[in-house]
Amino acid sequence: MAQIFCITNQKGGVGKTTVTVNLAAGLAKVGQRVLMIDLDPQGNATMGSGIDKREIETTVYDVLLESASVADARIRSEKCGYDVLGANRELAGAEIEMVALDRRERRLRTALVSVANDYDYVLIDCPPSLSLLTLNGLCAAHGVIVPMQCEYFALEGLTDLVNTIKQVHANLNKNLQIVGLLRVMFDPRITLQQQVSEQLKAHFGDKVFDTMIPRNVRLAEAPSYGLPGVIFDPAAKGSQAFVAFANEMVARLAAKKGGRAPARSAQPAAPLAPVPDAAGPEVVSSSGDAALLAAGTRTRPAEAEPSEKEVQGER
Repeated sequence: MAQIFCITNQKGGVGKTTVTVNLAAGLAKVGQRVLMIDLDPQGNATMGSGIDKREIETTVYDVLLESASVADARIRSEKCGYDVLGANRELAGAEIEMVALDRRERRLRTALVSVANDYDYVLIDCPPSLSLLTLNGLCAAHGVIVPMQCEYFALEGLTDLVNTIKQVHANLNKNLQIVGLLRVMFDPRITLQQQVSEQLKAHFGDKVFDTMIPRNVRLAEAPSYGLPGVIFDPAAKGSQAFVAFANEMVARLAAKKGGRAPARSAQPAAPLAPVPDAAGPEVVSSSGDAALLAAGTRTRPAEAEPSEKEVQGER
């Protein structure tokens, strides 16, 4: 049975699509069967997986309107090693068309039942808003992976997201939980980011993934070649971090189930300490917690940030 995860954050520009395609490629690289679903009408995850969104005839739009099945609409990305349920601009009209339909927020969940045994992981790239498309992703998912930058505004956005997840958990999907927070675009030379990272670890504990994704030029260049960074430049620091994150994901889920990671992996996951069963969305005790964390980061003066030349020189 596939584990279904949404990669979402209501704040834009935090790298949701980059995380989705690179985690999919990383999981495929360590031997997992992966389906990547693009729920963003921009279709960036589709293009970033080596599939031209302008040429695909059947998309997630058709699946949501029940005019096609997932098996009919999925496309194999041979270069990346995983299947893609793509999106294009047609998806923007799906929300309007779905308003009057029955089970409008559960359409994706229903569609995935038929392919649940075909994959180990299903990753859903959501748009940066609480729309009917995002709601479909949250209703279909077992858990949410939250990519976030270690900055003040990202913490404020986290409060809104946690409240949204609580509402979906209470009313629409009792299985939904926060899988973990993934620190992205991380630069250890910036004191503020170090402080926020420490606060996150102190407050959320095991809900923060050990792996951190560094700010990396090669990850930014990869989409222009229609590839995830993991495939475009496997030796880059960012690519290696995503493979490490994929291994951590496999190991965490195996530890949670009390078993071992699947033996299909050509690059076995490094053993990690078992993680307690993930709690529900109540991991945040109140809506003010993220704001308190943000306030805590201002207790010490930040060092000068690296220059533009230094940041762009990182591989």
